[in-house]
Amino acid sequence: MREVLLLCWRDTGHPQGGGSERYLEQVGAQLAARGVKVTLRTARYPGAARRERIDGIDISRAGGRYTVYPRALAAIALGRLGLGPLRGIRPDAVIDTQNGIPFFARAAADAPTVVLVHHGHREQWPVAGRLVGRIGWWIESRLSPRVHRDNQYLTVSLPSAEELTALGVEGARIAVVRNGAESVPARVPAGDDSTRTAHPSIVVLSRLVPHKQIEDAMAVAAGLRARIPGLHLDVIGDGWWADNLRAHADELGIADAVTFHGHVDEHRKHELLSRAWVHVMPSRKEGWGLAVIEAAQHGVPTVGYRSSRGLTDSIVDGVTGLLVDDPVQLVEAVGDLLADHEARTVLGEKARARSREFSWEQTGNGVYEVLSAVARGERVSGLVAPALVEP
Repeated sequence: MREVLLLCWRDTGHPQGGGSERYLEQVGAQLAARGVKVTLRTARYPGAARRERIDGIDISRAGGRYTVYPRALAAIALGRLGLGPLRGIRPDAVIDTQNGIPFFARAAADAPTVVLVHHGHREQWPVAGRLVGRIGWWIESRLSPRVHRDNQYLTVSLPSAEELTALGVEGARIAVVRNGAESVPARVPAGDDSTRTAHPSIVVLSRLVPHKQIEDAMAVAAGLRARIPGLHLDVIGDGWWADNLRAHADELGIADAVTFHGHVDEHRKHELLSRAWVHVMPSRKEGWGLAVIEAAQHGVPTVGYRSSRGLTDSIVDGVTGLLVDDPVQLVEAVGDLLADHEARTVLGEKARARSREFSWEQTGNGVYEVLSAVARGERVSGLVAPALVEP
């Protein structure tokens, strides 16, 4: 494997960047550390440079939310002619990230394509509006599987792989490489009783967008406030839905019991996680749920929805956290954990032990294995959990 091209509609510096972008860039950094030439083509946003090099990845930016797609295809096509920002790029494989809509890289690239899908977006498309939502879901569920009927697929969890097969993608072409996790920053003590807040506390780590359903976590705080005095909710993350959430806190009468921390650096994020008693992840849909593992690194169990699909892989129900079926059960489960120190500690410590199974190095190794196979004309299926591989 000599060179790869990564395509994604955002990068981690984007105001709306999240776990999908982090996965791709961490993989890119691991590949670059092996000596692979890595180029990331993504959208531009205010304050972002057109070209930048981060962690060994050459980043090329152009276009916006929708125009990023045709502009990337044009750049790839021109690059093959020795023109434009991608001139000189000769990848052995292309990772086409499908965040609802893929780039359809095979239309412009002469290298084999790997379609990276974190999860299906059927439940999220309505947010885009009725017409756009219907078109988007048709592209994701009908057009993309047909166009990519011979391509390798890559996803991050077993439930997401099942979603792809339900759309008609052959299981023999779906590889699963789970998310990794970075080590807790050296200056932050791993969570334990000495770091927890004196008052009962729950935390949410998420982008603030509608499908993350942060309102349900706020409903937990509102519903338990009388039963558990001093309960506080910390919301870590930012997004275009933030103002609506602040207004909702006012409507529920819990503005004084909720702190919106916004986007924070890694040190502060882990510091806040180490203070929490319980992590709540009420998302409508997740491919994996990286925040589950990050909370687990501090011995903090997660409560989330079974219907989110991806959390059924990142959470071992009743062992490292709890899965529930509706908002009423969410309130009950969180309340029970907050009231039971022993149960909370047992779940948290088992979650901490499991978190040690995941690293970005291992994730990078897994994706390297998939890309190498694709470059040889082969296909990979099932869970890829490789040992360390020499570059």
